[in-house]
Amino acid sequence: MKKRLMAGAALLAAFPGLAMAADLGRPAAPAPVYTKAPPPVMLYNWTGCYVGGNGGGVFAHKSVTDPVSGLSEGTLDIDGGLIGAQVGCNYQFSSWVIGVQGDWDWSGSSGSFNDLVFLGTTDSVKIKSLASVTGRLGYAWDRFLLYAKGGGAWESDDYSATFLGASSTASDTRSGWTVGGGGEYAFTDWLTGFVEYDHYDLGTKTENFTGALGTFSTNVQERKDVVKGGLNIKFGWGGPVVARY
Repeated sequence: MKKRLMAGAALLAAFPGLAMAADLGRPAAPAPVYTKAPPPVMLYNWTGCYVGGNGGGVFAHKSVTDPVSGLSEGTLDIDGGLIGAQVGCNYQFSSWVIGVQGDWDWSGSSGSFNDLVFLGTTDSVKIKSLASVTGRLGYAWDRFLLYAKGGGAWESDDYSATFLGASSTASDTRSGWTVGGGGEYAFTDWLTGFVEYDHYDLGTKTENFTGALGTFSTNVQERKDVVKGGLNIKFGWGGPVVARY
């Protein structure tokens, strides 16, 4: 009996050591891992105003008609260059960008043709300047903006009709509409560059000539296409746009 009691006491005395040994053999629980949310991606913000310059090519088609007989006096294609400036403002919401822009370009492109009604007469046209005020709607992928535009357009022209050294002239500013579109890229936070195509329809207008050949009128219909590129300096008032996932 005494021996049994002594054996039980020895077993109880050894139990804490056995429990500790069992704990040492058990793998430790992994430490909790705390993850940080990734910082938000900040995208370029197109909101702001800008001013810049542009240059490109103009491709005009004019059709001239005698208002009395209705006969065609001829047609004229005028290809040339243009250079000018633009100013505008944009506002970005989500990835969409709306804006308004005004531009003015000097051209100096000219051409002439032999009149088919008044034989021996040379008709000449000079495109002096081209301007427009348009609204813009675009979609932005960070620093790249794809946009469409449309609005009113105005052109200043000089005309002349010459026969045997005598001539009569006319000058006017005609109005019409324009639609187009292009792409713009932000090289830095304040400098962007763009390339665009615009179509102009300036309708038909009666031009009144005066001079040595007398006073007479002619009808001129005009459409033109313009391809140009340029740079803008942006003055933004909004911070970066946070990308949405």
